[in-house]
Amino acid sequence: QVQLVESGGGLVQAGGSLKLSCAASETTFSLKSMAWYRQAPGKQRELVALIYTGGSTKYADSVKGRFTISRDNGKNTVYLQMNSLRPDDTAVYYCNAEFILLAPSWGQGTQVTVSS
Repeated sequence: QVQLVESGGGLVQAGGSLKLSCAASETTFSLKSMAWYRQAPGKQRELVALIYTGGSTKYADSVKGRFTISRDNGKNTVYLQMNSLRPDDTAVYYCNAEFILLAPSWGQGTQVTVSS
């Protein structure tokens, strides 16, 4: 199984920026996509951004124009650049990887807190 290690979370002021990183233990041919999810207290986990192996991306409407997902294939790392952060972006952010035949992998989660 592929292990995902997240970093980059923290406390920022509204309007500020953070860049999250998710390093995969290995690259597999069966990889379909990688994504960032988030879960705020009392709410369901939601998809924030998704990137397919071919490079196509999807974003939640709430983050479009503010967040950018990208991947460095040479480093087996996916990033989430978060700009113009708002208090309602506060959540635990999880890295996810989906595969063709294997069960998906999840990171441990990293806390992002945006103060007013």
